[in-house]
Amino acid sequence: MFLVIPSMVWAQKREQQIGDTTDYKTLIPEEKQGLLKNVSMIANMNFAFRNEFQDGEYTQSRFRMEQFRLEIRGQVHEKVYFRFRDRYTRAQTSESIDNLSRSVDLAYLRFDLSNKFSISAGKMCADWGAWEFDWNPIDIYEYSDIIEYADNFLTGVGFTYTASPRNQWTFQILDSRTKSFSELYGPQPNFTESKAPLAFVANWRGSLFDGKFNTIWSYSLFNEAQDVNGNGANMNYIALGNEIDLGKFRFIYDFKWSDEQLDRTGIVSETVPDDLYAYALANTRYIGHWTNFRYVINPKVHLTLVAMLDIAQWKNSNNDPANLTGEEHIRNAWGFVPAVEYFPWSDLNIKFFANYIGRRYDYSDYAKDRFGANDYTTGRFTIGFISPMGIL
Repeated sequence: MFLVIPSMVWAQKREQQIGDTTDYKTLIPEEKQGLLKNVSMIANMNFAFRNEFQDGEYTQSRFRMEQFRLEIRGQVHEKVYFRFRDRYTRAQTSESIDNLSRSVDLAYLRFDLSNKFSISAGKMCADWGAWEFDWNPIDIYEYSDIIEYADNFLTGVGFTYTASPRNQWTFQILDSRTKSFSELYGPQPNFTESKAPLAFVANWRGSLFDGKFNTIWSYSLFNEAQDVNGNGANMNYIALGNEIDLGKFRFIYDFKWSDEQLDRTGIVSETVPDDLYAYALANTRYIGHWTNFRYVINPKVHLTLVAMLDIAQWKNSNNDPANLTGEEHIRNAWGFVPAVEYFPWSDLNIKFFANYIGRRYDYSDYAKDRFGANDYTTGRFTIGFISPMGIL
């Protein structure tokens, strides 16, 4: 049965955010590709007509290219693989740390030392874990807070060990950010920049019970700064992705937990006016719950529902003289995305969709009284198409 969905594809070397293009003919026929037969070029597109709402009021309608990421990947040697992807819907400004444009998602080489072990070097997906980030970005209608605000593509090296088709481990050492310390955190009065701002990421992908239960679990440690006493100021991030796949029905639950001694995600710091604290705050915590339900009515029609909850907390709020209650909670961000997807052709990887993206942002009484925050809602009804269009 034909299913064009982001799914667990166990191969010799499994990669993030690939998307499925292998079952479809490319625009340039294979017989005319010659020396390029081991190279693929994919135009990752998400195009939609948006109808937007704020606090229940209609604001505007417009056409928008939600995503356009051009990707080139392939084998240049029996043991050497490359992958490059550039995002045309992001400003092309060079970042101060890795010297690459922020629009560049991927630019790396992979060296396959054996059929089980490989090493990658360059700019790559940080292997966060969980399903939401593992999919091709064009298949995500709306990201949750932690993924939306993160530096998801970082420069460094990665090591992959595929023990079996059902168990794979990766370990990465990456730059912990793309921007400089001052650009990201502002003029910090209590912290100094680490001389080796690195991120360490460990990931396990597993498949159990004949593929009915699948996991993408990870732990990440970011070394960012030191406080006035010389103690490290780190970020600890855990992501646990769990999938139950029963054929026509699939359920995914991602749990994310980010404990940040400096507010790397930045949502709490954005809530606080600059005249109170003109820099990133210390000791924040973000907790994310993300679920995805999919029901396949038939090979051409799929129903999906995404529901999410993102929780932002400021653990250091006890040091705020105006916080008389010791309140840590700052806001809850709720989201739901029902969608209908239609796949008209079995020989072309394209789907048409209609969805509604609803978000609600609820602030605590402390955030309202102290920082002037206000609850609000957003809505977006969209219709469009998505395709990782294989050109070569």
